[in-house]
Amino acid sequence: MPTKNQLIRHGREEKRRTDRTRASDQCPQKQGVCLRVSTRTPKKPNSALRKIAKVRLSNRHDIFAHIPGEGHNSQEHSIVLFRGGRVKDSPGVKSHRIRGVKDLLGIPDRRKGRSKYGAERPKSK
Repeated sequence: MPTKNQLIRHGREEKRRTDRTRASDQCPQKQGVCLRVSTRTPKKPNSALRKIAKVRLSNRHDIFAHIPGEGHNSQEHSIVLFRGGRVKDSPGVKSHRIRGVKDLLGIPDRRKGRSKYGAERPKSK
């Protein structure tokens, strides 16, 4: 505990906040190239294989991005677009890739939440 005199001389140092969006440069989306595509298991109560990719962004940052939806055509050297949004049960994964843009295809035959997965509108009969 500092004395009053020490506080007068030095004051209190403000705690620095860590920036969660360092890689995005305050942009809503950023383009990048896939370095590695792999799966990872989530944290304790959940059990699955989350599909993630290591992406090098156009500003030279390397990040891990989640690939949403069922199935994907992503591989090394594919060009992708990424957005923010963390995956709560995967440590270190703080962004998502956007489906249906650049080299990552959308999900065919998806009926609900189509805009999030780059799915076409089904043909009505």
